[in-house]
Amino acid sequence: MLSVLIPIYNYNAFPLVEELHKQCLQSGIPFEILCQDDASFSKLNEDNEKINTLQNSSFQLNNINSGRGGNINSLAGKSQFEWLLIMDCDTIPTQNNFIEKYITQIKLKEKIVFGGIEYQKDKPSNESILRWIYGKKRESLSVEKRNSNPNENALTSNILIQKELFLSNPFHETITQYGYEDLVFLSELKKKDVLVKHIDNSSYHLGLETSKEFLEKTKIALKNLKSISKIKSIHSSESKILRTYSILKSLCLISVVSFLFNKTQGNIETNLLSKKPSLLLFDWFKLGYFCSIK
Repeated sequence: MLSVLIPIYNYNAFPLVEELHKQCLQSGIPFEILCQDDASFSKLNEDNEKINTLQNSSFQLNNINSGRGGNINSLAGKSQFEWLLIMDCDTIPTQNNFIEKYITQIKLKEKIVFGGIEYQKDKPSNESILRWIYGKKRESLSVEKRNSNPNENALTSNILIQKELFLSNPFHETITQYGYEDLVFLSELKKKDVLVKHIDNSSYHLGLETSKEFLEKTKIALKNLKSISKIKSIHSSESKILRTYSILKSLCLISVVSFLFNKTQGNIETNLLSKKPSLLLFDWFKLGYFCSIK
């Protein structure tokens, strides 16, 4: 019935696998849990090796980094069941009936279902506060809010999908760096009139980067978006950054925004790395940086 796919990179996924394994056994369904580290060569893989001791579960290593999308495609190709549950390695279910809720959706024959993402209530250390605030305000959305724009408001960090649908619409393996592989994947489905169903079945996002790491990853993601937009993989209407960029371009304001960003970047980053970062400044940072590289 269910193949759980967990792409791993430099993270101890054993606690996640242990919880999912327990819930799958309790449900009584045929299942497998497939995990694969994407050539991180991390010492944490010593913990991940324990996954192989669990029934119907396996952990393998990639010798060459293929990116998150390529790693998931590889896992899907190895899977044996007709339904795939894709889980990020740094997540954990918020409910003890997490698997049961997805089994209900399988019985309803839904094509693709997103359960949602949450962030724990307790504040992390000041050095990781930006990622936590951003996640709580921009990613941890209600079912109603997510349904207002189902594909744009979904993530593939906790998503159920029919295997046949996934294999005919895999992740773009040209996107090997961090960022926007979800957007391209879900955009392609939307073009084929495949809309994500949203339910209340969330997982916690646990692996919070430091604010400095998050800013650097944001820059990498925006460079990815630049490349993606060049090859027309997504329409400007499907990304807030691209929508705003298109408006600025039509008004001949790209150079003005780039100039202002370069003048203020240092002060913006000082705020974003502080214990009270502003999401409005983070939005300006993303737009300004994107304009400057375009």
